[in-house]
Amino acid sequence: MTGPTGFDPQEPGYLYEAMADHLASRIGSGELAEHELLPSERRLAEEYGVSLGTARHATRILVRRGLVITLRSKGTYVAGREQ
Repeated sequence: MTGPTGFDPQEPGYLYEAMADHLASRIGSGELAEHELLPSERRLAEEYGVSLGTARHATRILVRRGLVITLRSKGTYVAGREQ
């Protein structure tokens, strides 16, 4: 069953990868705009119906992909697209 985000936590595979892919598609579509502050990892976990650890792992994947930037004590932001 999909949640309010359209994310289905029952799909096969690693949940953190599926969550990262879903967030990446939201970034790619512009739903999450450049330089926009992402919800906190705790809020993402609640939104997606996953554990805090899963949300943290998904965020780290997005950082490695260069899609988001985490600023200590500030939050995680959608990275700007290079021109």
